Amino acid sequence: MTTMNMVQAINQALSQGMAKDTSIIMLGEDIGTDGGVFRVTDGLLSKFGPERVIDTPLVELGIIGMGIGMALNGLRPIVEIQFQDFIYTAMDQIINQMAKIRYRSGGEYTVPMILRTPYGGGIKGGLYHSQSGESYFVHTAGLTVVTPSNPYDAKGLLMGAMKTDDPIIFLEPKRLYRTIKQEVPEEEYTVPIGKANLVHEGDDLSIITYGSMVPTVLDAISKNKVNADVLDLRTLLPMDRDAIFKTVEKTGKVIIVHEAPRTLGVGAEISALIAENRIDYLQGPILRVTGPDSPFPYRMEDYYIPGEKRIMDAVSKLIKLR
Repeated sequence: MTTMNMVQAINQALSQGMAKDTSIIMLGEDIGTDGGVFRVTDGLLSKFGPERVIDTPLVELGIIGMGIGMALNGLRPIVEIQFQDFIYTAMDQIINQMAKIRYRSGGEYTVPMILRTPYGGGIKGGLYHSQSGESYFVHTAGLTVVTPSNPYDAKGLLMGAMKTDDPIIFLEPKRLYRTIKQEVPEEEYTVPIGKANLVHEGDDLSIITYGSMVPTVLDAISKNKVNADVLDLRTLLPMDRDAIFKTVEKTGKVIIVHEAPRTLGVGAEISALIAENRIDYLQGPILRVTGPDSPFPYRMEDYYIPGEKRIMDAVSKLIKLR
């Protein structure tokens, strides 16, 4: 075991995966010489050379298109987009090609490709470097959408993704890149994709969350001595319905926390799943604590991103229903 932050854990996963499988090719803007804008790919160019760690032009549509072409011809590309905000110029490639080729070809072709990108706020990046657009991808059949909340999961989920034959959107919460350190095994291991993780157990209520909000929720309930289940989804598509239903059945009170905007966010889908399948267990309304339906501000990050006060306001509202 070695103490690592998320950057180090992801870097080690990439290095170990590339060493084991020569079909893995990395491409993206400044990922080689500079090691990526957050230095996640630092040192990989010197280990694997410019034919496997490829610096690309600044054109997301082309980067992802090249990755799809590589995947269709026997390689396993890992594509990095510098910020998730820049991904929208390539949405045609993601939605109409990357996600659809298996279906369109009747299973004859697959796209074993990982698209890594940092997302979310917390670094004073302003509106063009802080967005949380996970719902766009969760809405798209054919994709798998993964987001870790800690270094251990980051390495294990990425190692698992490298063994998958279908396209994966790997969303990395940039606010957690260097703020959390954790014991991470040096050897290869995988964390199962599609399985949520109950990171805290309690009886009074359930808080369902993911990504950068997981440590925020854990800190809030620890400070305020809240007896709650905290479920880290880890995978947003496919979502672990069994884990969601289990915690709802246990507590009957549910709060969903995410940084992304409220309207049609992941929390809306979770609310609908619970209402359709486990409404008889509910002892109160399903509450959502989310980002507002507005562009991400530069000077008001602490207002935009859910924090302890907003989480505890929701907790207090449900606890009072006893």
